[in-house]
Amino acid sequence: MLNAIIAFSLKNRGFVLIAAIAVLIYGSYTLSEMPVDVFPDLNRPTVTVMTESPGLAPEEVEVLVTRPIEYLLNGATGVQRVRSASGIGLSIVWVEFDWGTDIYRDRQIVAEKMQIARERLPGDVNPVMAPISSIMGEIMLLGLRSTKPPADEAASTELDMELRTLGEFTVRNRLLAVEGVSQVTVMGGTLKQYQILTSPARLAAQNITLDQLTVAAEKANVLAGGGIMVRSPKESLIRISGQSLTLEDIENTPVVWRSQRAVLLKEVADVRFGGPVKRGDGSVLVREGDKIEGGSAVILAVQKQPNADTFKLDRQIGAVLEELQRDLPEGIVIEDRIFKQADFIEAAVENVVEAIRDGAIWVVVVLFIFMWNFRTSISSLTAMPISILLTVLIFRWFGISINTMTLGGIAVAIGDLVDDSIVDIENIYRRLKENRQKAVPEDAIKVIYDASCEVRNSIVYATLIVVLVVFPLFSMAGLEGRMFAPLGVAYMTSLLASLVVSLTITPVLASYLLPKARFLDEKGDPFVLRVLKSATSVMLRWTLRHANLVLGGTVVMVGVAMLSLFWMGGE
Repeated sequence: MLNAIIAFSLKNRGFVLIAAIAVLIYGSYTLSEMPVDVFPDLNRPTVTVMTESPGLAPEEVEVLVTRPIEYLLNGATGVQRVRSASGIGLSIVWVEFDWGTDIYRDRQIVAEKMQIARERLPGDVNPVMAPISSIMGEIMLLGLRSTKPPADEAASTELDMELRTLGEFTVRNRLLAVEGVSQVTVMGGTLKQYQILTSPARLAAQNITLDQLTVAAEKANVLAGGGIMVRSPKESLIRISGQSLTLEDIENTPVVWRSQRAVLLKEVADVRFGGPVKRGDGSVLVREGDKIEGGSAVILAVQKQPNADTFKLDRQIGAVLEELQRDLPEGIVIEDRIFKQADFIEAAVENVVEAIRDGAIWVVVVLFIFMWNFRTSISSLTAMPISILLTVLIFRWFGISINTMTLGGIAVAIGDLVDDSIVDIENIYRRLKENRQKAVPEDAIKVIYDASCEVRNSIVYATLIVVLVVFPLFSMAGLEGRMFAPLGVAYMTSLLASLVVSLTITPVLASYLLPKARFLDEKGDPFVLRVLKSATSVMLRWTLRHANLVLGGTVVMVGVAMLSLFWMGGE
């Protein structure tokens, strides 16, 4: 079959060359369009269940909310692990499924269990599923800050409210509209609330109950949702989250009607802007030349959807931020230099690409030094870019992403990609040189065919043996397997692609470039090759005269190496 492949390639040289050019063009285009990431997909399908339980301490959240949800989800179909965290008024449960499962089916399983869970939770608690995200999903941190320092503490509080309102209702909503963004979490600042403060004495003076005041506050605007209600013997505080009301609207809200007169809310309570009790804050420090500026800020963490192209999404978000910056009030700026995953990916990929570039350059240098023939060097080196681009096309067809691990596999294989072609070209070069010295030279195409068939078994066996070396990588399980398997896949794919190139494109290039090449005689070998041949002949004569000593020493060294494994550490 291999002989038939070589014969077909030489009979259809024009077709093979066109196919090679097509691979170069389409492969280059595909490479420019493929998504690039730091690591392979390490995201075990995970469904996150978040439950807000206002007013409960972490211990109460754990007992009343987290544990009932965990108990139900532990027995769900396909669940591998359930983890949780309980905080002040918040429960988070992570439900992990097996690799390769459909995340939408997994979410359906969790949704069915949550229907049962609602019956076992406190009445005002409602668990919800968080959006689908990735383990490497946090692609950007943004800061919303003011360049004008506040005059006093009151102005600082008002500025914190303004920044949080802009971040929560303007920036966040605009970013969520970008395709590929999964979630935007807003931290820091002060969430603006309309707070209604009253006391038992003021309520008793108008003969009004706290429940009547609460109902009136909730009806102040049908678009405003009710918030947390905190009761105490001396003072009561009703918080309503929203931004569509004015203080006057709430103050003039009727609580009850008596004798054709309304008792207004402002007669029994004070209305003010305020914020909830803080459990954290945000700040940004930015270096401007030799100066460091910044201070209190609102932080927005942007999460991407799985399989979203980080670079493409980063550019889209950047364009949106430029639009938002033009519409923001004077003195409010969006800082996007805090963290960008795209910058980290670019640096990581640049390091690997640099290794590939340097390896390719050294292959070119060494190949030319040993062959000392431009045509043979070109014929061999063509295998490198074609093999890499064939690997890229195979990745695209099978949905494998470009990342530091797959690029690392190609970098490891960069020297091996030309091995098969070098063996083929060297033998073709030697046979053509011998053919030219004959009295009646044979047809060059026939000589190239015979020379390629002569070494094809060696090429195939050598490539398959090298491919077998990376098979242990596929025995690794869990996160390690997901991390290193793509490296092995890239290495194997590129080597097999180079084997295909050596059987098809290399003989065709040789048929065009080598028949009229300038051949060196044995004494005309390059200087490096003559030195190495001389050294090799001396070494071979000594080893063949002392065969028993060489074999015995080899057995001893192998035995010592095997024994040393028992004392070696491992990680």
